[in-house]
Amino acid sequence: MRALVIGATGGIGAAVTAQLQGDGWDVTGLSRSVDGFDVGNPASVERCMAAQEGPFDLIFVALGILAPLWGAPEKSLSAIKPEDMAAVYAVNAIGPALILRHAARLLPKDDRGVIATLSARVGSIGDNKIGGWYSYRASKAALNQIVHGAAIELGRSHKQSICVALHPGTVATSFTADYAGRHKTVEPQDAAKNLLTVIANLTPDNTGGFYDYAGQEIVW
Repeated sequence: MRALVIGATGGIGAAVTAQLQGDGWDVTGLSRSVDGFDVGNPASVERCMAAQEGPFDLIFVALGILAPLWGAPEKSLSAIKPEDMAAVYAVNAIGPALILRHAARLLPKDDRGVIATLSARVGSIGDNKIGGWYSYRASKAALNQIVHGAAIELGRSHKQSICVALHPGTVATSFTADYAGRHKTVEPQDAAKNLLTVIANLTPDNTGGFYDYAGQEIVW
């Protein structure tokens, strides 16, 4: 079994890579630190993705930012800055969309193939009860729509393909260190195991869905 993990040196990406390798998978990793994969740079995405040769049984996209390095998630409408919002969208929505452009070429044509992208429960419009975090919430909602549309398109040519958005829970990484607060956190290794269990149980009937770490569907 072959997997492509994008964001392979981050907290969740590294744990997913290690888990897959421990299970005997042949894993190709892409990251900014090792491969110069800059998800916010379309030319970088195209260069790195065009160099990959499939088919991959699993493409796992472990990318995302809460806010630009110079900013923080907005607590109010008055805190919205267009340049910050654009930076978050570039990484959380546009970058994954550019990755998905290569999915048809890299997934098996006539066998099961999964492309799973990390989303977040706060990207759910129906689940939003407290507001705030406008750029992050909106970028993940946009990602969910992109994944859903990609699943429909892929399903026409790749009948056994599965394209989903996954919520990993609040994982104890540098990504969440300043914002975990009262949320129960899970170690990256446990998050990876949970997510890979969900992926293993998916069928083509699940394509286009938005699921959490326990396999429960999340409202859009």
